[in-house]
Amino acid sequence: MTGDILAGWTPAAWPDAAALIGRHVRLDRLDADAHAADLFSAFAGHDALWDYMPYGPFHSAAAYHRWAKEATAGRDPVFWAITPEGAAHPAGVASFLRITPDHGTIEVGHICLSPSLQRGRAATEAMFLMMDWAFSHGYRRYEWKCNALNLPSRRAAQRLGFSFEGVFRNHMVIKGRNRDSAWFAVTDGDWPALREAFAAWLSPANFDAAGRQKERLSDLSRLVRVASDPAL
Repeated sequence: MTGDILAGWTPAAWPDAAALIGRHVRLDRLDADAHAADLFSAFAGHDALWDYMPYGPFHSAAAYHRWAKEATAGRDPVFWAITPEGAAHPAGVASFLRITPDHGTIEVGHICLSPSLQRGRAATEAMFLMMDWAFSHGYRRYEWKCNALNLPSRRAAQRLGFSFEGVFRNHMVIKGRNRDSAWFAVTDGDWPALREAFAAWLSPANFDAAGRQKERLSDLSRLVRVASDPAL
């Protein structure tokens, strides 16, 4: 037995440089000269942001600028600077990586959000905009991987509608330490219902006058996820 034939399949598109713009956030292709100084300022004093990253923390603006210059020099990953609506400067980054148009697979990663950006509508909409771009440009599978010990990242993946697919043991060596990796994914079959969940959560009607949510995204996305993470 073999897999289903994908009639009319054509490779997905490569990410372009067009900005991704929502109601609460804007994503622009990361440019070291334009964005690095502001991002370093947003991250400064929050060294825990780098605990599970293969790089950082950065203790000078020059060091972060060098990293951003190197990170954006190649074709993959594709980094985005995340700027909340109404803000003058970006407050986080995220990227597409392991971009494989021939198979229609793409991953989101290198997510680093300053405390001012975390747990808000802008951060959630940024993740939605990236996912929506991928599925609207022909991708079949959208992946999220993280250190298996990084419980906040695992919770975030499930809140955003990713299904848990297992743990790859001894997957990497990061900063001299073993990393087991937890894998999550959304497929094109999941996306229509998940997109509706995001639309419902992001709707202005879902927030009261004080900005408090009425329905949680995790409750809305639970109907889409096909597997729960046993670590949570």
